[in-house]
Amino acid sequence: MTETAASAAVGPGRDRQGVVYRDGALGRRPAVPTAFGDLERAAQRASSKRAWAYVAGGAGEGRTMCNNRRAFDRWAIVPRMAHGVTERDLSSTVVNTSLSSPLLLAPVGAGALMAPDSDLAIASAAAATGTPYIFSNQGCNPMEDCAAAMGSASRWFQLYWSSDEELVDSLLHRAEAIGSEAVVVTLDTTMLGWRPQDLNLGSLPFARGEGIAQYTSDPRFRDIVRQRIDAAREMVAERPDITLGAIRTLMAMTRNHPGSFLDNLRSPVPRAAAETFLDIYSNPGLSWEHLATLRDRTRLPIVLKGILHPDDARRAVDLGVDAVVVSNHGGRQLDGSIASLDALLEIRAAIGREPTLLLDSGIRSGTDLFVALALGADAVLLGRPYMYGLAVAGQRGVEEVIRNVIAEFDLTMALTGARSIADIDERFVRPNPSF
Repeated sequence: MTETAASAAVGPGRDRQGVVYRDGALGRRPAVPTAFGDLERAAQRASSKRAWAYVAGGAGEGRTMCNNRRAFDRWAIVPRMAHGVTERDLSSTVVNTSLSSPLLLAPVGAGALMAPDSDLAIASAAAATGTPYIFSNQGCNPMEDCAAAMGSASRWFQLYWSSDEELVDSLLHRAEAIGSEAVVVTLDTTMLGWRPQDLNLGSLPFARGEGIAQYTSDPRFRDIVRQRIDAAREMVAERPDITLGAIRTLMAMTRNHPGSFLDNLRSPVPRAAAETFLDIYSNPGLSWEHLATLRDRTRLPIVLKGILHPDDARRAVDLGVDAVVVSNHGGRQLDGSIASLDALLEIRAAIGREPTLLLDSGIRSGTDLFVALALGADAVLLGRPYMYGLAVAGQRGVEEVIRNVIAEFDLTMALTGARSIADIDERFVRPNPSF
């Protein structure tokens, strides 16, 4: 290989390897393990039982989580040799957002279970790596603070459709004001799925005021809370049970609510805010008629997340949405659901090549990303792995996880002969004969 060709072969994969190996020569190791299994075990050791149950847990017996991984196991990559490819272009554009790699960070709620100021750390890591971050509607830091931490870097906003329509509008307007490049409406969580890990601990973060910062920072939500408090004063309230657990929950609500701890302790607002959130955060009656109103309510591109059936995907395309995220919520909502990767194949076949499809659920590595793109995804959302990085090493841990996934993806492109994102298609994969 000529000197010019050799230098052109350098990309994020070899760059990342170079950093790790040079640090290794100086006796320094990566902040987070580079293999997912090791990362997961390290994150569990670093996490509380409540945090691990919420972030790592799934619905029911965990069959959907297993389905997600088995779906990837059913495919094998077929590399080409002597292809002469030394330059690779990982960039693309999705929903008018320029991507340096086909990777976005999925919205994950109640991240402060893993680390304090979780959303700010994730936002900063996303900006440092040039990776768009989808702010969680159930985040622990207000979207305005996260946007400030990201500067001009790309961000989207996830919307849970509240039963209060004015709150929906308020969240949309705030998302526009902070420079969101799209709104991602999550469809599959109109109510919480059956999550035994959380249930066994009696642990719901939101009941402790964790993961409701988008709400306590929202003017419409604060109005609703004040109205509830005023209404409650006119009623004879039942005396609550005073237990050690109740006191701990009250303390958590007080700490997690904006403002002074002592002021909050004397105020009914933190408890009323948590109760109000639980009552109105989601709309079990969400319908296509609701979704059809979005074009008149926001100027942002519209992405629908949680679609698994081809007919629903067709309806989304007919509605004129800008993209669909094929997702089963990481196996956290419905036990025994179809794997997202399997659904991707059916949906792409049903709607054709033109509509934009993103894949969420089950992505653990750069090779997973490659397989997803080969089977029809335009980009993927990364979830649990970066949260595990957060648990192990904070912002640096998130950055390293992102860089590791992108590095492996780049090396996979190099070793298979793929020149660009558009070049990656079904020619590079086959059903795995050993599965």
